Amino acid sequence: MLLKTLQPGDEAALEHFLVLHTDSSMFLRANHRAAGLLDQGQPLQGTYVAAFEGGEIVAVAAHFWLGTVVVQAPGPYLKEVVYGATTRSRRAVQGILGPWDQALAARTALGLDEAPLTKDGKEMLYALDLSTLPIPSAPPEFICRLAQPTDLEVLTEWRLHYSLELLGDTDSPELRIQCRTDVALLLNQGVLWVLETQKNLLSCLSFNARLPDLVQLGFVWTPHGQRRRGYSRTLIAGALRATHAEGVQRAILFTGHENYSARRVYERVGFQPIGDYGLLRFTREYIINPYCLELDQ
Repeated sequence: MLLKTLQPGDEAALEHFLVLHTDSSMFLRANHRAAGLLDQGQPLQGTYVAAFEGGEIVAVAAHFWLGTVVVQAPGPYLKEVVYGATTRSRRAVQGILGPWDQALAARTALGLDEAPLTKDGKEMLYALDLSTLPIPSAPPEFICRLAQPTDLEVLTEWRLHYSLELLGDTDSPELRIQCRTDVALLLNQGVLWVLETQKNLLSCLSFNARLPDLVQLGFVWTPHGQRRRGYSRTLIAGALRATHAEGVQRAILFTGHENYSARRVYERVGFQPIGDYGLLRFTREYIINPYCLELDQ
């Protein structure tokens, strides 16, 4: 086995491996396509470390710019790639994402089993063939559109409440700045959608990863006073219908097993569960000590 920090020129080998596990590799696939394999600490960039056998990648982990470790390592080399990514990135670990069993194994490999969490998520992974989307039934006064810079203030506030309610974050000036930064980035990427009527915003969603044939839903939010009116369902269907018209064939998402209201919305649109995904967020950042093995050649 060869452990290697991926560099420009390794994209084809990485993509060849990730498409074998595409429904649980969206962050890895989308981020390396959008930001490349060099890690300079910019949005969407990360340090990618892969295990090779016979010249082909068999496991990979990336440590991204905000401190999240994302893993796709179904074989025996999970510990090596996770340690490699977290020590070579020289940044702290804030969270772990990946297939549920791999996320747990990565936490153990990093010695963080006892580290307190703000989010201990065994999430349900859902998928939808976009050719099966239902015929539109929303009232004509509802407009589903891409968000614009003029929506920034409202959507920043919604993003804050989403972080507090669903991610377990604590309100702080730093969190508010991060929420504004996140929304601005989503606006710039053209992946943030809103539902409005008479110029009043009703609901929003973002694609947190997008590929030519596949999208992953992320941030979906409707304010409390506007819930139970079908706004989220209408927006999800409308955004996915527009995306399907551009050639995207499949959508995936993950949500908590106990988030019954969200699951009902997704299932009414047509999403079906296909497995489990892990989302672990620690209460503070952790620096990982360098692993004793150096296998780069």
